[in-house]
Amino acid sequence: MSAWPDRASFKARVLAWAAKLEVKASAVYVRPMRRKWASCSTAGTLSFNDELLALDQALGDYVIVHELLHFSVPNHGKLWKSLMRAHLGDYESLAARLESLSVTRRQR
Repeated sequence: MSAWPDRASFKARVLAWAAKLEVKASAVYVRPMRRKWASCSTAGTLSFNDELLALDQALGDYVIVHELLHFSVPNHGKLWKSLMRAHLGDYESLAARLESLSVTRRQR
């Protein structure tokens, strides 16, 4: 896969995943973030790092699903891991790829 064409396509993907996971996102933002790939609030607001737009779409899906599942499961316990695996398969390899990019970002 390739990078995202634009913010609108990334946001559309977030809303598509939200519908699939039956989660209500009240607002979706794509903005510069220094230390995180994404965050979510209890009010349903999702914020995504704009650097995700330059990454492989599979990594974007990982971050999107990761955050959306936190609306139902607030931790990274067994249930959350099971849901990640059910929706993304080998999500651990995606997490490792993203972590390697995070290390590179921190070294800049």
